[in-house]
Amino acid sequence: MVSNRLPVILIALAILLAILYSSIFVVNAREQAIVVRFGQIQSVKSEPGLYFKLPFGFMDADRVQFVEKRALRLDLDNIRVQVQDGQTFDVDAFVIYNISDVRRFRETVSGDRDAAEARLRAQLDSSLRRVYGLRDYNAALSEERVAMMLEIRDDLRTDAENLGLHIDDVRIRRTDLSPEVAPNTYNAMRSERLAEAERIRAEGNEEGQRRRAVADRQVVEITADAQRDSEILRGQGDAERNRIFADSFGKDPAFFEFYRSMAAYSTALSSPDTTLVLSPTSQFFRYFENADGNQPAAPSQTGGLVPPAAAQPAAPALPAN
Repeated sequence: MVSNRLPVILIALAILLAILYSSIFVVNAREQAIVVRFGQIQSVKSEPGLYFKLPFGFMDADRVQFVEKRALRLDLDNIRVQVQDGQTFDVDAFVIYNISDVRRFRETVSGDRDAAEARLRAQLDSSLRRVYGLRDYNAALSEERVAMMLEIRDDLRTDAENLGLHIDDVRIRRTDLSPEVAPNTYNAMRSERLAEAERIRAEGNEEGQRRRAVADRQVVEITADAQRDSEILRGQGDAERNRIFADSFGKDPAFFEFYRSMAAYSTALSSPDTTLVLSPTSQFFRYFENADGNQPAAPSQTGGLVPPAAAQPAAPALPAN
């Protein structure tokens, strides 16, 4: 009896396992699950785990549709846009989005990601053309691109919410001149830069001349002040020298005369090529007649000798300046 019932038990057990297997589904951390019963959304499972449903999906009952829970990226390449001044650009951009409202995503595009991205791509293309068309050539290549990306993102968010999507970010990867207008644009840019360089160079030359004029005036003023101060100091030095000579002459006229004569000898006889033709009794050599440095006695009118102190001193020889 037991052997006859064993196949039936095994078959029943297999059917039970098949029903159990078809009644469970697993949601991982990167997915969300939509349980659809007879075409209507029965429930949405957003948390990872093990869930149950009606088995087999018989007669369209309890089918499970999985959608992405992580951030997704949509790229849009080689979009030709035109700015205010008629220039055209080739633009690459991308959108980072996620499926935030699973029910609406199922209701609007039947949970089809390709259909949702097709609509999102058309909206991104339209927003890029509008934002670029409101700006001139320079704005598209300047730091204003950050504001442009934020404006595009805000444009997309309203339409994306109708699809059950949330726009996290929009980035413009590339903004290049189209090949048709690039040469003319580069030439225009080159002319503008050359004109700007000439303007800056002219301003620099003007500023340089102004600074040189100020420096030249300062040089003249400083030189004049220095010459004035030097003349004052030279006059003060000459006055002090004359004062010292006068004091020295007043203290010991004979020594002062002797000192001046020695200075005259040193100046006159300093060069080995110097030749003097003078009388041996000349007043210039009067100190050479006495080795002790005393002036010799001068003859009197009566033929006698006059003491040195009473003799008329000759005019002292001045040293060369």
